Amino acid sequence: MPQQNVVMSDTKSGINTAVTVAQKPPAVPRGYIPYPYPRSRRVLKNLEINGEQRINAWVDSMRASSPTNAKSTPSLAEEQYKSWILHHPSALDMFEQIVDASKGKQIVMFLDYDGTLSPIVDDPDRAFMSDSMRQTVRKLARSFPTAIVTGRCIDKVYNFVRLEELYYAGSHGMDIKGPSKSFKINKQDKESEEVVFQPASEFLPMIDEVYQQLVEKSKSTPGARVENNKFCISVHFRCVDEKKWGELAQKVRSVLKEYPKLRLTQGRKVLEIRPTIKWDKGMALEFLLESLGLANCTDVFPIYIGDDKTDEDAFKKLRDRGQGLGILVSKFPKDTSASYSLQEPNEVMDFLQRLVEWKQVRARSRV
Repeated sequence: MPQQNVVMSDTKSGINTAVTVAQKPPAVPRGYIPYPYPRSRRVLKNLEINGEQRINAWVDSMRASSPTNAKSTPSLAEEQYKSWILHHPSALDMFEQIVDASKGKQIVMFLDYDGTLSPIVDDPDRAFMSDSMRQTVRKLARSFPTAIVTGRCIDKVYNFVRLEELYYAGSHGMDIKGPSKSFKINKQDKESEEVVFQPASEFLPMIDEVYQQLVEKSKSTPGARVENNKFCISVHFRCVDEKKWGELAQKVRSVLKEYPKLRLTQGRKVLEIRPTIKWDKGMALEFLLESLGLANCTDVFPIYIGDDKTDEDAFKKLRDRGQGLGILVSKFPKDTSASYSLQEPNEVMDFLQRLVEWKQVRARSRV
């Protein structure tokens, strides 16, 4: 089995520890919830953009990554959603099936932030988590190992979440830290150690350089917002007139054509610039399972909840591992490798609360 060596640093001791992460998934365990057959999805895999035709294709991809209900008639949109929900039923409606599949296994929770724990807002700096959601996530982390996996840098998302009990994987998993507050991992009865992993550190000067250029280039596009997420850059076009999307794409291209070691992906009303290293949210999920000592276990049940295109890497990773399940947060039909769906953060909170209550009932029944 191919393996990859990575380094974890214990910030308290200053000791670097080599960890071997398996690159192939273990055998499919019992209790696996099957995923629908994955559909193709358009991803911008290179920065070689030539001519008007390619820019138009880019804009079409930007639209596809940011679906709305505006262009469908109510009846057509309703029929499309009914058809889609048959293949991706509500995780709330299927809650009993989900927990039945997890019995006898260690649940590990992975949560995106924007659009999952907080609503999508026009100003990224105001994507605040509600107090009730924070309290729910705190209880969740006390019941199961829990990680936030986000495109945001760790410092920004921590300022929103403000919980020490969690693992944080920022910059799409290129910056990973473990809990600063010790807690016991179920069934293993050992305290977690703080994990620090940054596979793209060498790119930091380049990312800072590109960030400054994109800030300058985007100033003439009303509504454009460039965010430095440490190991990646986000160019938000949520507040940009759709007629200006092609213009913004050209500006991003004019900067990135000089940086072949950076690649472009898309999310909901955002362009993401990242290092070309083979690392994404799915690999971050696998690394965190390795850190917990659960990567090669047949009795682990990871649950990943996310709303964005970048979360598909994690959904696909779980499907490939044959373990656990993915839950897509969306009010509209989307191509996805997730098994289930939830419509909005409030439904995510309801699902997490039910998980906590289910765990508490099970704990009491054993007393």
